Amino acid sequence: MTVLTKALTRAEHALHLAAHRGERGDVPGWVMITLMTAGLVAVLWTVADDQLRALFSRAMNTVSGP
Repeated sequence: MTVLTKALTRAEHALHLAAHRGERGDVPGWVMITLMTAGLVAVLWTVADDQLRALFSRAMNTVSGP
């Protein structure tokens, strides 16, 4: 290998490491989004439980007939 080839190989390796270093992800952010979504679903379900049951019953009666 020539000196230039070795230098290019090292530079490519450094660029590869730099590019993939930022792709580890933001785990605490995703955990927070998941928990907030679950909380939102729980609150909406609690508030609209009767309306959701009625909506489901009407939809099922429409599909299955009288």
